[in-house]
Amino acid sequence: MAQLTRKRVILIEAESSYGTDPTPSATDVVLVRDLNITPQSSDVVNRDVVRPYLGASEQLLANTKVECTFSVEFCGSGAAGTAPRYGSALKACGFSETVASSTSVTYEPISASFSSVTIHYNVDGVRHIVTGCRGTFSLSAAVGEIPSIDFTFTGIYNAPTDTALPSVTYGNQATPLIFKNGNTTSFQLLSYAGALMNLTMDVGNSIVYRELVGGTKEVLLTDRAANGSVTIEAPTIAQKDYFAAALTDTSLGNLTVTHGTAAGNICRFSSTKVDIGDIAYGEADGVAMLEIPYTLVPSSANDEMSLVFT
Repeated sequence: MAQLTRKRVILIEAESSYGTDPTPSATDVVLVRDLNITPQSSDVVNRDVVRPYLGASEQLLANTKVECTFSVEFCGSGAAGTAPRYGSALKACGFSETVASSTSVTYEPISASFSSVTIHYNVDGVRHIVTGCRGTFSLSAAVGEIPSIDFTFTGIYNAPTDTALPSVTYGNQATPLIFKNGNTTSFQLLSYAGALMNLTMDVGNSIVYRELVGGTKEVLLTDRAANGSVTIEAPTIAQKDYFAAALTDTSLGNLTVTHGTAAGNICRFSSTKVDIGDIAYGEADGVAMLEIPYTLVPSSANDEMSLVFT
């Protein structure tokens, strides 16, 4: 019987013991877009033997892992002080979670004791259980679109099974808002509140799968190099000289933007550790724009950015 791609579901739950399936429940379902899985991603070893006739050699597979990508809408849970349903995914990308009851949930990068998740991916009755998942993500926001967080996870392969689609209960993901004037406020880059067209931020985690003799299968998060870009309407030099700022190597600046209007669905990305790169001109609707790349540089441990949901 044909398996319908529209009938898919993904459950994500934090692991209390690395690589051990915690058996996600109906309320661990995450509402996602652009869901894709590479159920077997292996290193291919060619035997490449010599024989007195033509033909291919056997291909042996090693270090088989699973890769899963998906996007979530950049929105809160709907209740201030309650983590969004994708919070466990953020933690498995090397972030801590700090909950202030009825007020806020804050995610900040860490450099040790990384969390992991198990992903249950079911495509119309075929279930893939991916344990020990760790990953990286990027934030993407453009005027006139729904901003998103785009995740890429790597995990440990487990043989898929015929398992019926689970009954699920969606929640803790509010209705998203379009990225636009009014819905999006408080933008600043290097203390200048320009006219923002789009913003990206890539956490830049280095993810490594290891499977050594005598060791255990594990996905490691080994480094982080956060970076991104901002596109704004070009100011005059008197308003803000970004060209001079790009050549100043002695100080870091700020970048902040708040998206959302109602409590429980206000999301803020902010940093005070922005180092901008070479500026380029762009164009939109006949208007000159500045395309400004940046890197987030911690000046002490794990202080280069935060995501706050209020």
